[in-house]
Amino acid sequence: MSSSAKTSRHRMTGPQRRQQLIEVGRSLFAERGFEGSSVEQISEAAGVSKPVIYEHFGGKEGLYAVVVDREIQALLGQITDALTEHEGNARALLEAAAMALLDYIDHSTDGFRILVRDSPPGQSTGSFASLISDIATQVEHILAAEFRRRRLDPKTAPLYAQMLVGMVAIPGGWWLDSRKMKKDDVAAHLVNLAWNGLAGMEARPTLRTRAKS
Repeated sequence: MSSSAKTSRHRMTGPQRRQQLIEVGRSLFAERGFEGSSVEQISEAAGVSKPVIYEHFGGKEGLYAVVVDREIQALLGQITDALTEHEGNARALLEAAAMALLDYIDHSTDGFRILVRDSPPGQSTGSFASLISDIATQVEHILAAEFRRRRLDPKTAPLYAQMLVGMVAIPGGWWLDSRKMKKDDVAAHLVNLAWNGLAGMEARPTLRTRAKS
C-alpha cells in the first residue's frame, strides 16, 4: 500500500471511509459484476486492508446490498418525483416516467449496470425483476384511476403497470449500449407505442385466434 493510501486511511472518519468503500464497490460491481469483484480487489482499490471492509459491511455481500439499495432508492425517487409533478395528466405522466428512467440510465450508468445484473445467489431482493416490480407499484394507482375514467377494469392496472415499466426499462438498456438515438427521441418512441396502445384498449380483450378454435 502506498504512503498516501495509508495516510488517507488514518485521516478518514468512519462515515467517510464507509462512503469511500461504497463508491469503490459501486465502480467495481458495475465493471466486473458481483462474482467478478473480490474483497481483495475492493480493498486494494480503496487502499485499505480487507478487515476494514468486513468491519463496515460484513463482507462483499453486505457492501453489494448497500450499493444496490442506494441505486434502487435513487431511481424510485426520481420516478416518484416525476409522477407526482404531473399527476392528473396521463400522457404527461407517461412521458415523465420514460424520461426519468432514461435520465437515470444516462447519468447513473454504473448504477444501472449493477441493477440489470443478476443478484448474488440466495439474494431475493435487488434483482432487475424486483426493481421493475417496485417501480410498477408506484404507478399502479395512477393507472387504476385512468382506467376508471375510461371505464376499463381497474383491477388489471397492476398488470399494465408491470408491462409499461418493463417496456421502458428493457429498451433503456439497449439505448445505454447503442446510443444510436437521442434520449428524447427514445422517450418519444416509447410513449408513442404505449400511449397509442392505451388509447385503443378494449374493455374486455380476447385472443381472436383462440376464439375461432
